[in-house]
Amino acid sequence: MPESPFTALLFGLTGCLVDHGARTLPIALQHSGLSDPQDPRLLPALQASAAERAETLPGIVELLQQLHTRHLPHAWLDELPDVVTQTLARALPRGVRGCRQQTARRWPAPDAIWQALSELEVERLDGCVLIASEPRLLQAGLNAGLWCVGLAACGPLCGLALGDWQALSAAEREKRRAQATLELYRLGAHSVIDHPGELPACLDDLAIRRSKGEKP
Repeated sequence: MPESPFTALLFGLTGCLVDHGARTLPIALQHSGLSDPQDPRLLPALQASAAERAETLPGIVELLQQLHTRHLPHAWLDELPDVVTQTLARALPRGVRGCRQQTARRWPAPDAIWQALSELEVERLDGCVLIASEPRLLQAGLNAGLWCVGLAACGPLCGLALGDWQALSAAEREKRRAQATLELYRLGAHSVIDHPGELPACLDDLAIRRSKGEKP
């Protein structure tokens, strides 16, 4: 990955770094018979679901190692309870930082984004990028003033485990990818890629756009 002009990168956890289809919460709701994601009775089902889905997406370990080597500040964030996110994050390389959800206002309020950047000791919003597949998190990033990169072939808009996604026909994958891409651009994402492995080339493109004076 070439030298980056960016200040910091924030990642969604589920559907971006781990849990390809962001299924931890939907499966927990299905198995528990509950409907409210905030119901404290859901926690055991969430923990069980997270333990089954604590697998990194392809290329994530290498990407995070590159960011660490280049000393580019980065962290993940999620709205799931801490004990659940810690279970999911065990699949990540040691030392990858997670930012706790400390605000009462949930996404798409921008508070969690600003808090995460504060924890990273980032001094300015300029050059900060959010990479995520969850539309509500991307909206929070937009509301916070970040460059936002959406992921179309993983996360809740995909809703499939990696093996199930790969088992689809090429035509069906393209159909789902196109629908997700359109939805993310309509949301306001500055760029949309299939998966985080395409991030280096995407950042190169955003850097060129920034050099021409474009703002998020």
